[in-house]
Amino acid sequence: MSEISAMNRKLIQTLAETISKQVQHFNKTEVECLIREFNVLLGEPTIAGRAATGLDRGKFRNVLHNIFGMTDHMIMDGVFRTFDKDNDSFVSMKEWIEGLSVFLRGTLDEKITFCFHVYDLNGDNYITREEMFHMLKNSLIIQPTEEDPDEGIKDLVEITLKKMDHDHDGRLSFADFDKAVREETLLLEAFGTCLPDTTSTEMFEQHVFQDQLEQ
Repeated sequence: MSEISAMNRKLIQTLAETISKQVQHFNKTEVECLIREFNVLLGEPTIAGRAATGLDRGKFRNVLHNIFGMTDHMIMDGVFRTFDKDNDSFVSMKEWIEGLSVFLRGTLDEKITFCFHVYDLNGDNYITREEMFHMLKNSLIIQPTEEDPDEGIKDLVEITLKKMDHDHDGRLSFADFDKAVREETLLLEAFGTCLPDTTSTEMFEQHVFQDQLEQ
């Protein structure tokens, strides 16, 4: 067993060496810890002898829900898509670490790009009225009134467009979104919470970086 774990440790160190040169915001030791956490989350390979490709949508959503307290399915799917850069329906080890570097420690530039991709539900590089409507309807708890709740959301979409749609083409391009967020940082997560709050970030980092190193 000890030979296997020594070999495993060597393998993880070599992997961490490579990945830490390609990913910002994490040092080599932190990347090692993230690789170990990834392996824990991945669990046992489902088919004997064949390692799973990565975290599938279900496992990834469990992480977002259980660790980062996310509950909005539409937004969680968007975060999954944004992590899964090669679009193969799995978050690979490298995608996991690259994604987390922005998710946990990204600069404002990186977070603007990240949130935009999460909100661009169909990947056409625009956030349309329809997409805004679906996300806001999903994330807001509308109190039942005499009024049609959809009307209230439509009004909100129009107000948002007025504020953020700088080129007035009735949808948000990346340039619109970027400009609006730089003017008013609160608009970064205008269509739903897709980044972790400080508390869950600290808890995750404590669990992955501190606790592991103490073992």
